[in-house]
Amino acid sequence: GSALVRYLLKDGAEVINFDKLTYAANLESLKVIENNPAYHFVQADVCDSSALKGAFSRFAPDAIMHLAAESHVDRSIEGPAEFIQTNIVGTFQVLQATSEYWRTLSPEKRDHFRMHHISTDEVFGSLSKDDRPFTVDHPYDPRSPYSASKAASDHLVRSWYHTYGLPVVLSNCSNNYGPYQFPEKLIPLMIINCLAEIKLPIYGKGDNIRDWLYVEDHCDAIYTVLNGGKLGETYNIGGNNEIKNIDIVKTICEKM
Repeated sequence: GSALVRYLLKDGAEVINFDKLTYAANLESLKVIENNPAYHFVQADVCDSSALKGAFSRFAPDAIMHLAAESHVDRSIEGPAEFIQTNIVGTFQVLQATSEYWRTLSPEKRDHFRMHHISTDEVFGSLSKDDRPFTVDHPYDPRSPYSASKAASDHLVRSWYHTYGLPVVLSNCSNNYGPYQFPEKLIPLMIINCLAEIKLPIYGKGDNIRDWLYVEDHCDAIYTVLNGGKLGETYNIGGNNEIKNIDIVKTICEKM
């Protein structure tokens, strides 16, 4: 989210950052742009319908990019309730508030309005070594409360397009990495543990393979989808950068 805010401001957009500031958020990530007159911050929860409506009324945006989500698989296993609330109920509230606002716009502004729902490749489940890569037509097969909640949010967004005509685009991305990432994720966790000279926790033998997408590349891709994507369509965004977890850790150890 913070990477996208910085990216959009660099492109000349005016940005409203609507964020609950949970444990994974850090306003230090936006220190470099906090005084930019084109940047506005609203601390609120996407599940709060009145806060959403207030933001629409105050700022009158011409696009919504919905990134708000609980996003850690292990945390979803330990405590799924927050994932259901934020990822499913929160997406419903965003859709409701966006739809109400969109219907108040002039025909011209309504035609140019977009809502972009940003999701994950986790909704497709897992691939075996010889399977073909995920495509947008791949059947959904979520394997955790996190991925199930994101799959549900994807279906909600599509239903608002087909039922109410809300102009939406969707994208599903692979694993992001890059500056300011919260250290529960693999790459920053390994770097911080190296610096602290403490053990590096690896799941199993580290044989799990992930595709890694640099966050700035992801921002570039989702901005392209927002502006040029076909309404109602889904776009898969990957890094074409598959690597075993253990090999990432070994590379980080060599670098450190």
